[in-house]
Amino acid sequence: MHPDTLAQLRRDTVPLFNANRMKIGIFGCNVSNGGTISKAPTSHRPTFAHNLLIAQTADRLGLEFLVPFGRWKSFGGETEYNGDCLEVYTWAAALAARTEKIMLFATSHVSTMHPILAAKQGATIDHISNGRWGLNVVCGWYAAEMEMFGERQSPHDDRYARAGEWVQVVKRLWCENHFDHVGEHYRITDGYLEPKPVQQPYPVIVNAGVSAAGRDFSARHVDFNFITMDSVESAASIAADVRQRAHGYHREIGVLGYGFILVRDTEREARAAFNAIIEAGDWGAARNIMRVLGMESDSFNAQIEQFARRFVAGWGGYLMVGTPESVTAQFVALARAGVEGMALVWQDYAQELPYFGERVLPLMRQAGLRV
Repeated sequence: MHPDTLAQLRRDTVPLFNANRMKIGIFGCNVSNGGTISKAPTSHRPTFAHNLLIAQTADRLGLEFLVPFGRWKSFGGETEYNGDCLEVYTWAAALAARTEKIMLFATSHVSTMHPILAAKQGATIDHISNGRWGLNVVCGWYAAEMEMFGERQSPHDDRYARAGEWVQVVKRLWCENHFDHVGEHYRITDGYLEPKPVQQPYPVIVNAGVSAAGRDFSARHVDFNFITMDSVESAASIAADVRQRAHGYHREIGVLGYGFILVRDTEREARAAFNAIIEAGDWGAARNIMRVLGMESDSFNAQIEQFARRFVAGWGGYLMVGTPESVTAQFVALARAGVEGMALVWQDYAQELPYFGERVLPLMRQAGLRV
């Protein structure tokens, strides 16, 4: 099939390529406490039954995607933050069988997953979902997890170099048979994979590369980059940079953001609820995460101390706290800045999603962000 035909087929059938100017996804509901490092009361539990409720609610509301946290070990603190979690490939497969339109991603660590296994599992889930699976590639920044697997943590840029080769092998398995690959990290003899994925030429691939090496990796290899932003201005600058890098490789790339959302009838109610989450923050776990990021990642070094509160509420993502009207205005501003979608953390996903669907989505449609 001609490349232009394949590209059009993707746009016509894959949710992340639909006509909505602002795609909406759910981030991190497969782990304990989700993306909120707080002891504030919540109904959220990382069980399959609770995740199914969230996924089916999001599917019914017409949201585009769910992205899980790829987690193997807790970050400590009083909550043992993220320690109770569902494995991402089986999670995606199970939810794919019980949903109809929404995309399910697997957040896959390069160093703990051989590319042949990742490609095979991904193709299988793509068939279970009839073309609704996606791959979120992460390089493994939490050394305690990598060491648990017997892996020595490589320098930051080296991890992205390995990820580049990993993705190349995965893509070849999705598109070819009977090939050999001899690289620095992987040796594949007579590579073979059937069935091929439903999505052609291959399933959607995303990455949250923030550093120069991370953005370059995204520009070379993936369909969407999740950017870390603290303002509309920084979103516009980073989105432009990511796209420019991709153009340098004669590629197009989409730009997504992530953030924490809290919507109430009034600004006072929203601010009070947000402050309650911050006041109940599990600062032991938050400090552990910030320590690891500062020592072992270039992604957040300049921001960690300044945005400590943002880690408690939404993992350092963009804060969207306010009324349905003010939050919709923020979505409009982000879309104008070049952000095509947001992966969102709710403090209580299952309880807050219906309100989002009832009060925010209609305003987004009125603003021309969603059809």
